[in-house]
Amino acid sequence: MATVVEKLIFFVCIFFPRLFYYYIDALISAFIPAKPKSIAGKIVLVTGAGHGIGKEIALELARKGAKLVLWDVNKANNEETATEIRSMGESATAFVVDVTKTDDIHKTAEQMRREVGDVDILVNNAGILYGGELLKLKEAHIRRTFEVNTLAHFWTVKEFMPAMLEKNSGHIVTIASMSAKSGTAYLVDYSSSKSAVFGFTDALREEILKLGKTGVKTTTVCPSFVSSGMVKQIKDKLTEISTPETVGAEVVKGIQCEEEHVYIPRHLHFGLKLQMFFPLKFFRWLKEFGELGIVPQYDPNT
Repeated sequence: MATVVEKLIFFVCIFFPRLFYYYIDALISAFIPAKPKSIAGKIVLVTGAGHGIGKEIALELARKGAKLVLWDVNKANNEETATEIRSMGESATAFVVDVTKTDDIHKTAEQMRREVGDVDILVNNAGILYGGELLKLKEAHIRRTFEVNTLAHFWTVKEFMPAMLEKNSGHIVTIASMSAKSGTAYLVDYSSSKSAVFGFTDALREEILKLGKTGVKTTTVCPSFVSSGMVKQIKDKLTEISTPETVGAEVVKGIQCEEEHVYIPRHLHFGLKLQMFFPLKFFRWLKEFGELGIVPQYDPNT
């Protein structure tokens, strides 16, 4: 057992100097951002690339010169994204993949490695949202939410991270949600699945570091409401609703600057930190005052 004197010495000689150092480091990073890394020529896999945020991420990555591999369950939409990228003079290969099926993922991954090469950057974007009262949601739809939004991340990471670890180079990007940090009515299943994904990536980051693979990076993205069509009617008087184009640009910026967390809009990160200093009831009142949420849209026959 450490004595009181030993504990005092630890705090004075080790803890506080280290804390001061990291505060200075954080301030420098805030005012002098890291130089964006080049992703030109990198092979990037984007899941759910056929529409919305996934499509815009893919287009923005293509503008930076990346070689795109596009996954989506909707062949027509996915091919449309690929066509747009090729019209820019960039490379895009499209595959029809259901990310909930491990056999589908493994089979396509093997084909990709033969035809394109190892994935340098994995963007786990595919997602689904039903938007209804928990007690009205069918069991099958709740399970589907977690299969697409959460479990699929396990299968893609297990498929593509080994090559990254071997090279000690790569980047895993997770599209979570602000609902992972602040639960939202009529999104109980969705908020839960995204909260799980947030924890997944944080734990994965620590595991990668424990393995000594400092060249493999992770980025977790938490957008607030986005006009992507997933939510039919958004209610928010306080925050500007982001466009898929804005989110796509911020995601790519986060990748290039190797940010661990990206909040969209950016000021929401500051708001999360303020929660530590204000009563919980105040933030509940703020959400109610701002009418933050969605209008229920669940269709059990979907």
